Amino acid sequence: MKNIIPLIIITLMLSCKQQNSDITNSADYNPYLGDITVRTSSKYFELWNGKIKPDSLQLLSFGHVAAEYGRYFKETGAIDFLIKAERALKKAVEIAHINKEAYLRALARNYISQHRFREALNLAKDAAELGGGLKETQSLLFDVHMELGNHDLAKDYLDRIADMSDFGYLIRVAKWNDYKGDLDTTINFMEKAIEKAESSNNSGLRIWSYTNIADYYGHAGRIRDAYEHYLKALALDPNNAYAKKGIAWIVFSHEQKPSEALRILDAVTKYYKTPDMFLLKAEIAEFMGDTQKQAQNLDIFVTAVANKQYGDMYNGHNVAYHLKHTNAESKAIRLAETEIGNRPTPESYHLLAMAYYETQQYQKALRIVEEHIMHKTYEPAILLNAAQIYKANHKPKIVKALKAELLDAGYELGPSSLAEINSL
Repeated sequence: MKNIIPLIIITLMLSCKQQNSDITNSADYNPYLGDITVRTSSKYFELWNGKIKPDSLQLLSFGHVAAEYGRYFKETGAIDFLIKAERALKKAVEIAHINKEAYLRALARNYISQHRFREALNLAKDAAELGGGLKETQSLLFDVHMELGNHDLAKDYLDRIADMSDFGYLIRVAKWNDYKGDLDTTINFMEKAIEKAESSNNSGLRIWSYTNIADYYGHAGRIRDAYEHYLKALALDPNNAYAKKGIAWIVFSHEQKPSEALRILDAVTKYYKTPDMFLLKAEIAEFMGDTQKQAQNLDIFVTAVANKQYGDMYNGHNVAYHLKHTNAESKAIRLAETEIGNRPTPESYHLLAMAYYETQQYQKALRIVEEHIMHKTYEPAILLNAAQIYKANHKPKIVKALKAELLDAGYELGPSSLAEINSL
């Protein structure tokens, strides 16, 4: 059962475009879409990298080199840099006698980026045993437990670092309230965090804050505020791929201008090539009815995720790909089960529920929804899948309630979801 919207519905949706007032202006973001060369070396990097020799004990060199590799990964999305950062950090942990906990925390954050959450938790525990930088370690433990779905433990660590004057606490209490489904409180805390970031004049914190609150503003239907904050991030970092992706989503989902959204993303993927970018481009091409572009981007996605260095980073995307575009439902089930083993969260369980749904194992899917998803997440995409499963199990009252909620989540779900919601 493939969720493919017929071309006639796409045509009608495009011709009867919702009366959404355009918020974006290409003149605002065009200056950031030109040819971009991302520097993946520098005199600073060469200096410290040059100090690393076979059997080197240059602890500072490994730390600095790992940080630079991490920065290159963020700017290019190239997995090689994240793996190189891991190697340097592992060497730093191995040889460190002083401040070892800091290198353990850095390696744990690298593992979080790789979706190696259980290994990250072990490193965080090791750092806690060493004792130094306790608040930083407790913050890390909150982050890891949230990723693993250990929400009671996460709340315990959040309470330990409570400090309304601290940026790190504010962004984490915002994340906690987002998990609880309290978007207004989430935004309130993020706005306080932005005040801290701006007063510190730390450009990195400001960029991170602007893009994150832009996401929250989008969830709240404050699309203009979201757009303005993505632009603020780009003013500080013209290469910021995340902000450009956010603007592309506004153009696609709110304004329903898929060709312009693709133009933005095409500019981004010239230098930033994470697999999920190409899956998004395929989604937009499908909405346009451009099967050739859709196939091209799906091929790029499949080739990219075949790189073993990604490990389990794209399990969720792979499940979605196989359920929608191939007949490999059994493979999708295996990947979903692996993801649950890695992080038993509602997000992971919903992958398995959808795999059962697509193989018409409706009762199994329903059991997962009721035990692991409902009232444990408020993500619209997951609730849409849950509604489809309830419908297959003949639960019309629940479907009706979910449908009413989902009709307000059109921006987050994207225009392609409208037909799915209406068919509930």
